[in-house]
Amino acid sequence: MYPRWYWSVSVEDVPKIVVEPPGPKAREILEKDQKLLMQSFVRWYPLVIKAGYGPIIEDVDGNLYIDFNAGIAVINVGHSHPKVIEAIKNQVEKFTHYSLTDFYYEIAVKHAEILTSIVPISGGKRVFYTNSGAEAIEGCLKISRGYFENKRPYVISFIGAFHGRTYGAMSISASKPIHRKGFSPLLPNIIYIPYPYPYRCPFGKNLSEEECGDAVIGFLEDWIFKRVVDPNEVAAIFFEPIQGEGGYIVPPKNFFKKLRKLANNYGILLVDDEVQAGFGRTGKWFAIEHFEIEPDLIAMAKAIANGLPLGAIVGKENIMNLPRGSHATTFGGNPISLAASIAVIEVIKEEKLLENAEKVGNYIIKMFKEAMDEIEIIGDVRGLGLMIGIELVRNRKTKEPATKELVELLNRCFKRGIVVIGAGFSTIRIAPPLNIPLELAEKGVQIILDELKKINLELKKS
Repeated sequence: MYPRWYWSVSVEDVPKIVVEPPGPKAREILEKDQKLLMQSFVRWYPLVIKAGYGPIIEDVDGNLYIDFNAGIAVINVGHSHPKVIEAIKNQVEKFTHYSLTDFYYEIAVKHAEILTSIVPISGGKRVFYTNSGAEAIEGCLKISRGYFENKRPYVISFIGAFHGRTYGAMSISASKPIHRKGFSPLLPNIIYIPYPYPYRCPFGKNLSEEECGDAVIGFLEDWIFKRVVDPNEVAAIFFEPIQGEGGYIVPPKNFFKKLRKLANNYGILLVDDEVQAGFGRTGKWFAIEHFEIEPDLIAMAKAIANGLPLGAIVGKENIMNLPRGSHATTFGGNPISLAASIAVIEVIKEEKLLENAEKVGNYIIKMFKEAMDEIEIIGDVRGLGLMIGIELVRNRKTKEPATKELVELLNRCFKRGIVVIGAGFSTIRIAPPLNIPLELAEKGVQIILDELKKINLELKKS
């Protein structure tokens, strides 16, 4: 990994709380935020960030935190990485923008060559650059329908999925009703099917992981394709290889192979949303590699440029073939973001961050699994690499989600210097920068476990 000296703060000094958060400077900013910004989003707790150093963040009052969130799985090579900063500075001094969809620049071609070399799609590939994950999903919708010249108007998506908040992306999402409430009519011809959620299989409590996956495939073929829509009218199936906002849900190992086979039978495209799971998060470049299939299109963003706005669609050459003038973007493929992304890919390779994600992730999972005997509120531990979900339940038999307890836990961890958030109804979402050292990760997990023990005892007494 990158030398320890590139962080301005020593791992031994973290976490460090010098004033109970939110401190006076933070409270001043929070008050202005309430007045000046539209409050259409939900913050987990009042963290006001001043700076970041690798896997460490500092707030405006001088508190130091272990970052178990990475800006929602974005800062994969750590905060303020010198190689990324250098790449940004070098590009800024050349030019900052010149609309790629109207003109040409070399860094876009250079980046596309590098990006397509790591994408798990064989044969010829093409890239379309966007500004965000939602925009990449919107592009995938157009590409999928355009490929079939709109002769296949239907799209299938999964319950629990989150693909973004723009209209098309929102229309194929089914994570929380609040995301869609009051915004109808949405995009038509979207069909939702259950996702294979082994801990809470929608087809029965007693099914094994493999049986749960098979039940979803059977439902799609026997109920959707025979009763709802002709499969020859379906353009694409959109999926997250690991559901993110839905609860960091890892599907059965064999599920995507069977979904690929079914899609092939009817000529349906598979669109892989790697916005949160991609760029090394799971210990491989893209999470779908764990399931040993090739998608037709991949949407990516978040960690691709370590915090700079950039998204991309990569797909098979024959599918990435919309007519000229039918799809474009002003800012997609910004040269500064592309320069940062090239540096990100180089850092992940040079510092062996895929290997570190796997090693540290396995250790974190092991720590939580070993704690399950003592801490009954932990219902399920799951994940790949550093995309880890710890689902909390009030009762292991009923699996009642421990929603209030999750909120309480996250706030207690914040007060103790751990930045971690939730997913789904009651799942701890652990997604630190990929360069987090084992000893720092262990510190963070131990603090979470300490607070879980207290909450577990409080729940027993209630």
